[in-house]
Formats: sequence, structure tokens, C-alpha cells
Amino acid sequence: CSLAVMIYALGKASGAHFNPAVSVACGLAGKCPPKDVFFYIVSQLAGGILGALVSMIMYGEKGITLGPGDKYVWWQACGVELIYTFMLCFVILNVACSKMHAGRNQFYGLAIGFVIIAAAYGGGNISGACLNPAVSVAIDINSAMITGTSPTGYSIMYVIAELLGAALAAGLFRLVRPEDYTEGDDGSSGYPLSAKLVSEFLGTYMLVLTVGLNVLTKSVAGAFSISASLMCMIYALGTVSGAHFNPAVTVAVVASRRGKCSPEEGAKYIVVQLAAGLLAARTYCLLTGDTFDTLKPASSSWGQVFIAELIWTAVLAFIVLSVATVQSSLSEYFGLAIGLCVTVGGCAIGGISGGSLNPAVSLGIASSGDLRAVWHFIPYAFIELSAGAMAAGLFYVTQPSEFQTEWMGEDPAAEVEEGAGVLMKEVSGLDDVVPEGSEAAFKAEKLILPSVQK
Repeated sequence: CSLAVMIYALGKASGAHFNPAVSVACGLAGKCPPKDVFFYIVSQLAGGILGALVSMIMYGEKGITLGPGDKYVWWQACGVELIYTFMLCFVILNVACSKMHAGRNQFYGLAIGFVIIAAAYGGGNISGACLNPAVSVAIDINSAMITGTSPTGYSIMYVIAELLGAALAAGLFRLVRPEDYTEGDDGSSGYPLSAKLVSEFLGTYMLVLTVGLNVLTKSVAGAFSISASLMCMIYALGTVSGAHFNPAVTVAVVASRRGKCSPEEGAKYIVVQLAAGLLAARTYCLLTGDTFDTLKPASSSWGQVFIAELIWTAVLAFIVLSVATVQSSLSEYFGLAIGLCVTVGGCAIGGISGGSLNPAVSLGIASSGDLRAVWHFIPYAFIELSAGAMAAGLFYVTQPSEFQTEWMGEDPAAEVEEGAGVLMKEVSGLDDVVPEGSEAAFKAEKLILPSVQK
């Protein structure tokens, strides 16, 4: 939360990088001049070292040792640092630097800050979740000063991994935000299918990876961390692909039949989401050296699993439809609403069904556990996809205004044109009642009339 607070406080002053990896990512993405990147990094490292000295004065010899957790090795820790530093830099580039979002939203600090929550609980037990070369170097120096030894080599490993994550973020940002590198394009005309599919892959991958890491490392705040990862990627990529990251959500959006996602595009989304789930499962197994037993908890019956997954997957898909696909969708809190739904669902049914709520998550868990029980994925996926369709039906019943077109006749375009013509005459008739040259006349001519004409 300290990061989010300082971003809101100082974002206008410097861009609030506070992280050499972020500065490098912004430089590689063309969002920060190379000269500024250099001086930013120098000041960030100096700030980190000063913070370590102050911490040592305050807490004495209670230092933090940089390095992998007890059960892990250097490459697992570096893998966590690379992946979640990528996530941090990628979210920043999308919510704070892109043409679509820069200076146009107030959720940027929230989205960026919650990346730290996702990473800290998901990968903190493995690497400490520094995600910042200034933090890595400062912790290493602090530990060396307390123990009177030389700094460990882990700070170098961590910094390399974090900078690689920054470079990866800059490269993938160029793929999902082509308008930022096309003159005269602001993204309002839509995104190519390739950008949408990359978006769905990345969002689903980070979600499924965070699920696996939290469960396998026995995180104390798994549901909160998982929802934070979903929320961050929704804010980052919602304007690119719709940020489904879940085949059940895609089914709900397609089934709602309002042109938000065609069946053909939805099918491609689902293939990509499932592929991301499989890759994420392989990743969290490597990073933890552990696997799941089975998808379905042994203590629950299939009836209990069916009811739990059906209800909460439907709730999740319904929330997505209601806050992100309606005509007057939430502009700032849609990601938070969807993320909190995962928190509630995870806490409510985690002990019953595992709280998957997502066929991509289910496939990842089933494929990484006992292969004799991999078939568990089939009933889970059936339940969750059925819940997506059910959510679309509930949305139709509870949001009738999203489907109402009865007020229009056989030729809606002609009726709209006729209505606009009548309104034009009314506005033009203002000359009879509004003195020429007055402020009211100016507003009618310069503001109202052009809007009606459009």
C-alpha cells in the first residue's frame, strides 16, 4: 500500500517510477528519455540505500537476508523475481503510460499497488518478492552491514532477473498496444485479434500462476493475492480484449449476445486461455518443486463441488457482465468489483471445491497433479461453463435495459435521423428567444448545435 500511496502523491512530479526496473521498462517502451532513465536509476538506488540505513538505525540488528526461502534455490527465486517484475512493469506501462489510459483514470495507483500484494503472497516465500533492483541492493547492503560480511551474490542475480522482466514487459507492451507506436491512432478503432489473444494469454497466465503459487506455498492470504492479480491485469488489459481471462466468462459474454464478443473470437479466446493455464501450471510446479494432489478435494462429494462451483462461477461471470459490459459500465472500480468477487468466492468455497471458478485454473491444477485424476477437469469445466451460460440468462432477466430496442420501429436509423432533424429545428429556433451575441447564444451555436449535428 505504501507504493500506491506514493504513486498518487508523486506521480505528477516524476511519473513515480521508484524502481530501476520500471524506469528501464519505460525507457525501452519509449515512454521515458534515456537521460532521465539514467538519473532516475541513480536517485532510486541512493534512496534505497538510505532507506536501508534508516531501517538499520530503527530496528538495530533485525535485518533481512536477501535470497531464496528455506526450501528453494537461486533459479526458483530469480524466476519469481523475473515474472512478477514483468507483471509490475507491464501493469504500469498499460495503466499509466499508454495512450489509452495515461492521465485518463484514477485507478492507476490501485492497480500498481495491488501487483505487490499479488507477488508478496504468491512468491514471497520463494524469493522475498523484491521486484525492484533498488530494494534488492538495499537489502543486501543492509544485511552485510549488520553481519559485518560482504554482500551476497544474490543481489546481482535478482537485479539481472528484474531487469529481464522489465525488458519483457516493454516488448509485450508493444504487442498489446500497437496504437502507441502508430501515429494518429488512439486505440478507439479497436485492437487486432493478435493483440487481444496475447492479452488473454498474459492475463490468464498470471492469474493461474498466482493461484498455484499461493496454494503450493501455503500462503496466508491466498484469496486476496489471487484476486489482486486478476484485478491488476483487468485494469491493464480490459480495453484491449475485455480481460476475460476465464473461459466461463467468455461463454457468458458470448451468450449475452450484444456484440461484445463473437462466437468465433470467443472460441479463440478459450483456446488461448486453456493454453495459458497449462503453461502456468508447469511454471508453478517448477518454481515450487511441488504439485497438487487432485483437483477435487477428497473431503468433498461431487454434489458439494457441483453446487459450489456452479453458484460462485455464475456470480463471478454475472458481476463481469454487470460492471464491465453494460452501456454505462463502471469507469474506475470495475476491476476492484471483479477482484473482490474472487476473494469472497475463494474464502467461501475454497475448502469445498478449491474455489477454481475458472476452467483454465481447473485444467492447470488437474494437469499438474495425479494424472489418474486428470479427468476431474471435465466435470469441473462442464459446471463452470454451464455457470457462465446461466450468468448470461440472469443478466438478461436483471438488466432488461441492455436488450431493449422495442422503442424503435422497422427502420431505427431513419427514426433517429428524423428525431435529430426535429431537434435541429428546435435548437435553430433559439434565435427568436436568445439575444444574438449573448453567452447563451454562443453556447447554443458552439456547443449544442454541433452535438446535435453529430
